Amino acid sequence: MRPWLTRGLLMAVLHGVADTALAKANVYDPTGLLTTKIVVIALLVGAAALWSAVDAWLRRPDSGRTWVIAALFAGLASGVLYVIGRGIFVDQAGTSEVQPALTGGAAFTALLILVPAGLGLFVGARLTRPEPAPADEKPSPTPRRRRAPSPSPRARQD
Repeated sequence: MRPWLTRGLLMAVLHGVADTALAKANVYDPTGLLTTKIVVIALLVGAAALWSAVDAWLRRPDSGRTWVIAALFAGLASGVLYVIGRGIFVDQAGTSEVQPALTGGAAFTALLILVPAGLGLFVGARLTRPEPAPADEKPSPTPRRRRAPSPSPRARQD
């Protein structure tokens, strides 16, 4: 599977579920969700930044292009997932909600993935590289140390 597809699908599912959960919570408490929205956005941004930083740290080839394509794909896919989730779980949204989700919603989601991913790629590339194992030597398992036999208990002489 292509790396951008894996990252794009997972990010789309995360964003789609988060948007649907916020829409459902908004039904019950329309005015008191500011802190919840901030926490959810911070978690989504953190997920993209952390994953891209790990990609850069591991020196995955073409990480920048991978994350750009994944962000664009995730934006569109999360918009579709949001409309489906909202239609099933929240308020039976119809096809009239697809166009706004695929334009403004997709662009916002793509930016919520692309900007932290760029930051993660920048930071991860500056971390020290992991040491690869030499190709010609296979690491051998460390032999177990054998314990010295415990001394037999001596009879006490009183």
